[in-house]
Amino acid sequence: MTQNRIERHPILAPLPPATVELTFNGKPLLARPGEMISSALFAAGISTFGHHHRDNGPQGIFCVNGQCSQCMVIADGRMVKSCMTAALPGMRVTSCEGRPPLPLDDAVPALGRPREVEVPVLILGGGPAGLSAAIELGRAGIRVLVVDDKPEVGGKLTLQTHGFFGSVADCWAGTRGIDIARILADDVAALPEVEVWTSAAAVGLFRDGKVGVARPDGYRLVVPQALLVALGAREKALSFPGCDLPGVYGAGAFQTLVNRDLVHASRKLFILGGGNVGLIGAYHALQAGIDVVGLVEALPECGGYKVHADKLRRLGVPIWTSHTVLRAQGRERVERVTIARVDEKFRPVPGTEHTFEADTLLIAVGLAPVDELLRKAREYGLKVHAAGDSEEVAEASAAIFSGRIAGRRMARDLGVPVTIPEHWESLAATLRSRPGKTTPWEMPAGGERVYPVIRCVQEIPCNPCSAACPEKLISMETIMDLPRYTGKCLGCLSCVSRCPGLAICLVCEDYDPKREKALLVVPFEFGDDRIPLGREVKTVGFGGESVGTGKVVAVRERPDQDRRRLVMLEVPWSERLKVAGFAIREPSVPIETGAAPRDEDPIVCRCERVRKSEIVAEIRAGVRDLNQLKALTRLSMGGCGGKTCTELVRRIFREEGVAQGEVTLGTVRPLVAEVPLGLFAQEEDDHA
Repeated sequence: MTQNRIERHPILAPLPPATVELTFNGKPLLARPGEMISSALFAAGISTFGHHHRDNGPQGIFCVNGQCSQCMVIADGRMVKSCMTAALPGMRVTSCEGRPPLPLDDAVPALGRPREVEVPVLILGGGPAGLSAAIELGRAGIRVLVVDDKPEVGGKLTLQTHGFFGSVADCWAGTRGIDIARILADDVAALPEVEVWTSAAAVGLFRDGKVGVARPDGYRLVVPQALLVALGAREKALSFPGCDLPGVYGAGAFQTLVNRDLVHASRKLFILGGGNVGLIGAYHALQAGIDVVGLVEALPECGGYKVHADKLRRLGVPIWTSHTVLRAQGRERVERVTIARVDEKFRPVPGTEHTFEADTLLIAVGLAPVDELLRKAREYGLKVHAAGDSEEVAEASAAIFSGRIAGRRMARDLGVPVTIPEHWESLAATLRSRPGKTTPWEMPAGGERVYPVIRCVQEIPCNPCSAACPEKLISMETIMDLPRYTGKCLGCLSCVSRCPGLAICLVCEDYDPKREKALLVVPFEFGDDRIPLGREVKTVGFGGESVGTGKVVAVRERPDQDRRRLVMLEVPWSERLKVAGFAIREPSVPIETGAAPRDEDPIVCRCERVRKSEIVAEIRAGVRDLNQLKALTRLSMGGCGGKTCTELVRRIFREEGVAQGEVTLGTVRPLVAEVPLGLFAQEEDDHA
């Protein structure tokens, strides 16, 4: 039995061993206690979960967040989302092949009215925004109910092993996301005013202001005086030939498998999208021992932070800008990925195709707010607040701060006199801002005994380096300014240890009195297997360009470095200011160059296997209403309810020259997520 488990990780602590016995299609496998079925299947080397009844297309995962329905399996006779269903001892899991018959329960419980729960404040979403708002409200003495569909609160913070950007004083910049999640969860747990329902999904909002919540023990109607929607965001999809193959899925899904469940989910990984999600996903893959073949971005520059892209290039990961993925190929799962350069109108340029071997293609082309319930509340004229990605998609540091502001606003609405500092609004806007101007890097003059070299050249909200220096030698007027070093460095290495972008190294010029060699101290967040102690390495510069060779002479590892290692690298004296690190992988080599077989009729609706040609035909026949398109093609009629394909269809309308104002969007109705009918069946005297 294959066990693709990550036993050692440079940042994450080990998880309990896999001891839960279950079967998949009759074959035994093991899961960790509390592990979701999808993760247990990946750990067993299974990425194809079944085949679609319409065309026998292989099915796997896409979001691993409960937002799509790609990962459906049958567990003990019930159709479930494998990413949201925990594996249990003795569970019999089977594929959804064709239209499988499902058993009926022998006993039908009496139907009763769902129990109503009245609360002053209901917060939908237990991520960084929802928890931050709950803390502000709880500290103001207001009773709060937080509802989240995961077993633990923290949202996407629980998947982030890297240090965060932003403000040290306001949102824990420099602290790893997994640790911020723990801080927020502990703060909430310490407040008696805050109650948290986990594994509970808000599935409907109604005209009378009641919110339907599906809990494991039944359906509840929550009646709040005030409502906050902080449900985060879902990953956007793309439609291209092979986009529906198992192995093509979201970067957040990958982080869930790797960073939450420590599953070695891939051997060779390719990434589509150069925003922060894609760049960080690539870094997390390398930390988990997974090879990253490359990353493509259609724009001329990556949209994510430059420090993220720079550290990937230094590690040896190629980033192709003005490129896109043409197709993914394979039989039961991804085996190859073909990329090509695009012109200024994002059209592939013939003759620029390259095909690489890869078993996984991550889609990281942006996020869409989970705002169905927010829009419904506004449609009904209810008093509702929004925070985090449900309000505006941005970094998690911005979500934390927007939650704090929303919490205090709601407290005011409820008559509790709380203050909102004047600078909070402007700070929130700064934390939400996109990267600013990039300034060409100027090589320092050197000449000191020891000094930092700071390769941070893009305006982004971040200040841990200036906060870390005990002598205040690194200065910034605002968190968007570039850091400036002036003074006489003590060589304490605090800035090297704290910079979230790994953009600072230390040069020691007094290492060799003959000035033939110099010593660099570079930050490194990988395990022993990636540190060639005592051996030569290929050194690289600022943007990953080859410089020469160096020798790893020592490694410093201390608790105050927060699981970051500082590698002592001996380099030639003349290269001391050029070297920024060393590569850990060889250059990627395509297995094929030139045009590959073309299939220009990709899947758009994953749930119902609706292809682009079917949609185009109806648009050209005059259809301008997504509800009509749904009736004609079954588009968005599947389990996800159009969450994955709606944006893709709107893009097709644009391609066909139809203005967005001419298109009527689909009607959103309760329930916005699948709910087992048994949850509505409760005894009349149920007071649980």
